[in-house]
Amino acid sequence: MHCKPAIATISLGQAGLHDIRDKLREAAACGLGGIELFYDDLEALARLLSTDTYSIFQPPSRHNIQEAARTIRELCDDLHLVILNLQPFRFYEGLVDRAETARLQEQVLPVWLEIVQILGSSTILVASNFLGPDPVTGKARTHSGRLDVIVDDLRDMADRAALCSPPVRIAYEAIAWGNEIHTWEQAWEVVQLVDRPNFGLALDTFNMAAAVFADPTTKTGMIEDSAASAQSSMKATLHRMATELDMAKVYVVQLADGERLAEPLRSGHPFYVAGQPPRMSWSRNARLFLCEPERGCYLPVVDVVRLLVEQLGWRGWLSYEVFSRTLADPSPETPATHAARAARSWQNLIAVIEKEGGNLIREKL
Repeated sequence: MHCKPAIATISLGQAGLHDIRDKLREAAACGLGGIELFYDDLEALARLLSTDTYSIFQPPSRHNIQEAARTIRELCDDLHLVILNLQPFRFYEGLVDRAETARLQEQVLPVWLEIVQILGSSTILVASNFLGPDPVTGKARTHSGRLDVIVDDLRDMADRAALCSPPVRIAYEAIAWGNEIHTWEQAWEVVQLVDRPNFGLALDTFNMAAAVFADPTTKTGMIEDSAASAQSSMKATLHRMATELDMAKVYVVQLADGERLAEPLRSGHPFYVAGQPPRMSWSRNARLFLCEPERGCYLPVVDVVRLLVEQLGWRGWLSYEVFSRTLADPSPETPATHAARAARSWQNLIAVIEKEGGNLIREKL
């Protein structure tokens, strides 16, 4: 299978500001054949479909969530869009509060598994835990250094997902500011320790580069404020990927670049949020589609794509997951604008790969 372009629905406009149905139509119109469904979009549609006057102030009911999932499935079928996964399942593994873990396992996960099956999808994407300390007590809410707890929690999730018919897969993604798991290598270790046939990796080019190459708090935007250090670190992680990764356990590949900031992300910067990891603040405001030099992209993410596709033989979807301040623009044109940017990025990515000798990305829009 040749690689094909997809997009996360969050990357077409902010949930609540832009109707998921409009976003799906724009994705299809621009030739993006697959979508990753962001749960916030599902909830926003569930509220719109609710007849409860006060639904905007309350979590949507299970019935309304189911109705929204059916609506999205029907529209995606009409538009010939493939629903790749439901995401992101957050703040789950390694919690100190085991009662909360049990609640997520017994009350929240079953709803997600039900939704995935309604959607006709096969995968739930789980983001590595980056839950901050308790805002009142200041105590950590996740275990530090307890890989065994993380593995046990994720193994339990995989086992529950395996009971579905057909079994649901769990794709685990290392978030660059994760509390314990923040590199793809750490996530890969977790995948091997969980050791379940339906538990694998989600690889995100932005999070990979943000963890080992980039630092938005420095003048250069690179770790240790040094291009040489950043390049050496990135080269090492790509070498490990080339020699150690089992591609059969890769379920999701996501694409995003990052904007080089004019000023370091410190106190006083427009993106700065006290107590929030700088990489998180940067990610939420300044991701870019690949091959957008006019917008300041600078991460070596095309190198990641080249390795995965040319050397390791990835033939699945390549899905854009771009968070940005531009998604909060209330203009009704926002979904169309971002879908068009994704389509241009795809064509530019093909051109870059083919110019440098690659010929494996051929699904042109």
